[in-house]
Amino acid sequence: MTVRVGILGATGAVGQRFIQLLDDHPTFELAALTASEESAGKSYREAAKWRVNTPIPDDVAEMTVAATTPDDVPDDVDLLFSSLPSGVAADVEPGFLDAGYVVSSNSSNDRMAPDVPLTIPEINPGHLDLIEIQREERGWDGALVKNPNCSTITMVPTLAALDEFGLESVQVSTLQAVSGAGYSGVTSMEIIDNAIPHIGGEEEKMETESRKLLGTFDGAELELHGMDVAASCNRIPTLDGHLENVFAETADDVSPEAAADAMRTYESADLPSSPAQLIHVFEDLERPQPRLDRERGEGMQISAGGLQETPSGLKYNCLAHNTIRGAAGASLLNGELLVEEGWV
Repeated sequence: MTVRVGILGATGAVGQRFIQLLDDHPTFELAALTASEESAGKSYREAAKWRVNTPIPDDVAEMTVAATTPDDVPDDVDLLFSSLPSGVAADVEPGFLDAGYVVSSNSSNDRMAPDVPLTIPEINPGHLDLIEIQREERGWDGALVKNPNCSTITMVPTLAALDEFGLESVQVSTLQAVSGAGYSGVTSMEIIDNAIPHIGGEEEKMETESRKLLGTFDGAELELHGMDVAASCNRIPTLDGHLENVFAETADDVSPEAAADAMRTYESADLPSSPAQLIHVFEDLERPQPRLDRERGEGMQISAGGLQETPSGLKYNCLAHNTIRGAAGASLLNGELLVEEGWV
């Protein structure tokens, strides 16, 4: 089975990751690239300032970039991946949904909308059934699915593994790579020899998205998880890979060994881009580290380590590649899930 796909916002940093990940994909055939009006009509090679560490695939380099409107995307495209800035996506995505396209979006708009699935395939695939409610309430022929923020997706798989012990409270402090801000998001003069102790909007996203991801859906309504979440988000001068320090309190007593086993054995998904093991757990207290561990599982695996007891629960570190697992790879997995579950 071949599924024809397109990328909205194909020339940006996340759009380029999509192209890299879609190269030689066993199911998806890249059939459409869109960008701004300034790029429309150019070849992708001309339109994109390519920054990914592998060459532009030859067939993609010569594709013509289209404008980001439903009229400019071929009707036979089955699935769209959106990497648009959230402000643009909020205006543009509904037109594609009205036109009947299924959109797997990395953009942050509508992530917390009650009828929009916010999905990590290994964690909450059943939330895709919100699409039925979404179509009924909004009158869309298409469907919109979101993946979470790059910092949220780093932490939540580890929390999902601990939820069997009764998660009650989570505190997290992040050390986030500069690529998460985009190529022009943080200047070298700001970040070299420095750390920035606040990232606008990130803390709220972690605090709300994690509760939705671990919430329960009864077929009619999604109830957020009852845990308390407090986040402090910080930018540090690493290129890729978000490292996070997590403090978790659970209703049941849980030893570091039991927590490590729960994470290590948490089941991955059976999708083309899924890692064989979702969470790799290090016994070494000094791992994971961004430079050493962000590429594990081709950038799709979560790493954890440093599990220790505290007077109130557990503390540990977790890490994921923020532009692969945390962005384009997350949307790609959601696209694969949509195909697997028959929504595409």
